[in-house]
Amino acid sequence: MMIKNWIKSFLLIPALYSCVLAQDPIQVKYANLMTETEAEKHLAILTSAEFEGRGTGQKGGEKAVQYIANEFEKYGLIKPVNGSYLQPVNLIKTVYKVDNFSINGQEMINGKDLFVQGDNNTADFSTSDIVFIGYGIQDKKHNDLEKTNVKGKVVLLINEGEPLDASGNSLITGSKTLSEWSTNRFKRIQELIKLEPKLILATSSTVEAMLEKMGGRMTSGRFALDTNEQLPTKSTSTPVVNITEKAANQLLSVKKTDIKSLKNSPSTFSVKAKIKARMGVTQEKLYDPNVIGLLEGSDLKNEYIVIGAHYDHDGILPDGTFFPGADDNGSGVVGMLEIAKAFAQAKKESKGPRRSILFIGYAAEEKGLLGSKFYVENPIFPLENTVTCVNIDMIGRIDDKHLLGNHNYLHAIGLDKLSSELQLLTEKANAEYTHMELDYTYNDPNEPMRLYYRSDHYNFAEKGIPSAFFFSGLHPHYHTPEDTIEKINFPMMVKREKLIFHLTWEIANRDTKPVVDSNKK
Repeated sequence: MMIKNWIKSFLLIPALYSCVLAQDPIQVKYANLMTETEAEKHLAILTSAEFEGRGTGQKGGEKAVQYIANEFEKYGLIKPVNGSYLQPVNLIKTVYKVDNFSINGQEMINGKDLFVQGDNNTADFSTSDIVFIGYGIQDKKHNDLEKTNVKGKVVLLINEGEPLDASGNSLITGSKTLSEWSTNRFKRIQELIKLEPKLILATSSTVEAMLEKMGGRMTSGRFALDTNEQLPTKSTSTPVVNITEKAANQLLSVKKTDIKSLKNSPSTFSVKAKIKARMGVTQEKLYDPNVIGLLEGSDLKNEYIVIGAHYDHDGILPDGTFFPGADDNGSGVVGMLEIAKAFAQAKKESKGPRRSILFIGYAAEEKGLLGSKFYVENPIFPLENTVTCVNIDMIGRIDDKHLLGNHNYLHAIGLDKLSSELQLLTEKANAEYTHMELDYTYNDPNEPMRLYYRSDHYNFAEKGIPSAFFFSGLHPHYHTPEDTIEKINFPMMVKREKLIFHLTWEIANRDTKPVVDSNKK
C-alpha cells in the first residue's frame, strides 16, 4: 500500500509542476493582496450592531452604502453615475400597518401577539360581539355557515383541519381520507371573504410558532420598484387577523368553552367581545441605491465586466433583534471589495485590465432582486457592451452537503447557460490557481431549490449576458440572527475570492469576449 501511494505521488509531481509553471506571476502578485486579515476587518464592520443587519430602507442599509462607496473612493474607482457612486433605486414599500388593535380593552401588537393580512385602505374596525363559525367550511355535507349570515360581522374560525367523528373519520368525507378543506387554508379564507364579513379572526395551532419564529419580519412589508402606481381609492377587502389559540380561548371563555372542545363541533354562536382597531395598507417611497464603481480598461474599455454582490440583508426588528448576514451577503460584499482593490492596485502599477470592470453593490436583493433589476432596466453603460456578469452571493461558509466531506469547494451556478466558454474559463482558472472542487449540483435545471433564478445575476442573464453565480451553499443559520462572523471560514472565503479574481482577469484581458452560443434552462 505504501509503495503504491509513493508511485502515485511521484507520478503526480509533473502534473503539479506544470500547474505551477502555468501560473502568471503578475496575477498571483495581485491576487495575494486579498488576505484573511483584510477580509475579517471588512466583515467585522459590516456585521456589527452599528450596521443593524443592513436592512432595506433602514439606517444600517444606509451605512453599508456609505461604507462601500468610501472603499471605492480609497481604491480610486471612477464615479460613473453623474459623478457619484450611487444609483438611486426607486422603491416603494407597501406595509400593512396596525395603528392599534385591542380585544376587550387589551392592546395587542401586530407581529407579536397576532399578525394581520389584508390589502384594505386604512379604516376603523369595532364590534361588541363576534360570531364563532367553526371551521368556516362551505361544503354540501358540512356547512358551518348554512344558517349564519356573516355579512358585516366580525367572525372567528378555526383555520386548520376539519371536524372528525369519535372514530377519527371526517364528517365531510365520511372516511379517514380528509377533504381538501383540511389543508387548503387559502381556499377556506377566500370563500369566506366572498360572504363579506367585516373582519376575520383566524386561529390555528401554528400561529404561536409562526410569531415566535418570524416575529417582526411578518410586518416588514412588501417591496417593489416604484412604477408610480397608487393604491385604489377604495377597497372593501376583508382583513384577516391571525390569532393564537390562547387568544381565541380568552374570547370563548365567556361561553365556558375553548377551541379544543369545539374542534369537532359544527355549531355557530355569538360571543360578547369588544374589538377596536385601526389598520390598513400604507405606501412609502424609498431610494436605496446601487453602489457602483468603475475601473476603466485600456484598449477594450468600452466593453464591461460586472462584478456584483448585494449588500442588503434582513435588517433589524422592532424588538432590537438584528440579522448580521455575515455569509449572506457580507461575505460577497467583502469579496467584491477585495477584488476591486486588487484590480485597482494592478492598474496603478500599469497592469490594469483591457476591458473595464464595473463593481456593483446591489440594493434590495432580499426584496426580490430589485437593485439588479433596476440596473438592467436603467444601465449606466449599454447592456450590449456588458460581456459578463459575475455574482458573489454567500462565499464564506461550509455548507451542509460538504460539512463532513471536502471543504475545498465552491458551487458554480449558471456558467454554461448562455455561453459554452464561461465554464471552461472558470475551470481553467481553477486548475491553474486555486484547485478547488467546482460543484455543479445547483446548476441542474431539475434541482428543486432553483438557485439559478434566485440571485442578482439572473436579471443580467435574462438580458442575454453570460452570467456566473458563485456560492458556498446553504446552512442552518441562513436568514437567522445566527449568521455571524465567527462561523465564517476565512481561508476558504479568500480562496474563493481568488478564483473569481483570476477568472475576471482572464475575461478582462483575452482578445475575445465570452461567446453567447447557448440558451439552457
